[in-house]
Amino acid sequence: MATAKTWILETRPQFLLLVPVCVFAGVAASLYMGYDFNALYFVLAFFGALFAHISVNVLNDYFDYKSEIDFKTQRTPFSGGSGMLPGALLVPRKVLLLGIGSLAVTILIGIYFLYIYGSIILPIGLLGVALVLLYTPYLTKLPGVTELVGPGLGFGLIVLGTYFTQAGAYSVMAAVTAVIVGLFVANLLLLNEFPDVEADRSVGRRHIPIIVSKRKAAWIYCSIMAIAYALLIAVVIAEVLPLLALLGLATLPLGIKAIRGVLKSHSDTGELIPVMGMNVQVVLITPLLMSAGVLIWAFTLG
Repeated sequence: MATAKTWILETRPQFLLLVPVCVFAGVAASLYMGYDFNALYFVLAFFGALFAHISVNVLNDYFDYKSEIDFKTQRTPFSGGSGMLPGALLVPRKVLLLGIGSLAVTILIGIYFLYIYGSIILPIGLLGVALVLLYTPYLTKLPGVTELVGPGLGFGLIVLGTYFTQAGAYSVMAAVTAVIVGLFVANLLLLNEFPDVEADRSVGRRHIPIIVSKRKAAWIYCSIMAIAYALLIAVVIAEVLPLLALLGLATLPLGIKAIRGVLKSHSDTGELIPVMGMNVQVVLITPLLMSAGVLIWAFTLG
């Protein structure tokens, strides 16, 4: 019988850290815009996002096991799945039920917010559910859309959705924050795809490193990183975000180091793994510092 630890590892808890970062960004944006903090809605938004992320992780593991790609990938700390199903530590049917059950929790929370706010929140919910269900079996096989349409858009929706649950409205500021966070998260997936190119190609996936080669994908990674930082600076200059949002630039030296590492080691998985670790730090810490700056500004200078 599977242990609780095995089930927790199946959810890939190391990646679930993205959820509080994105939820924090949405809440910080709403407070900066002058909305009162609603603790209940915060908790519901957090768990809705958490179970959505668990669902996409678990369903990804299930579909990868069924396609047998899990037996071909070179697992790293940042890619290649949880390893629970190939290791026969869990029963596939139960993993599928966990994925569906987690999504059901998210849908129930979404129905509550639909009752509170009406159909104006529906696009976020429908798009989020569609991404969870379609990501592994369909979106990964569409040319060049895996990164931006998958995690990039998905985690951007968490930022925007959290903001909406607090504010009951959309805003340019929240949308811009979501785009910046989404770009960093898209880059997270992009780099994590490098070790899996051959295995992914064998099952018909069409993500960027497969389509253009790892060398060219490394330059795309660098470009997305540069665009994300440049966009942060631009929206501060345009006064969409406050000056203290530039705290996010504190990770720029680490980002530059990651860029150099990717350009040098894009085809050497062993050398790329430490760079992937740097990239995870950039993706988590940059939005966290940016949002902290927004929050500090809201309470002290706003």
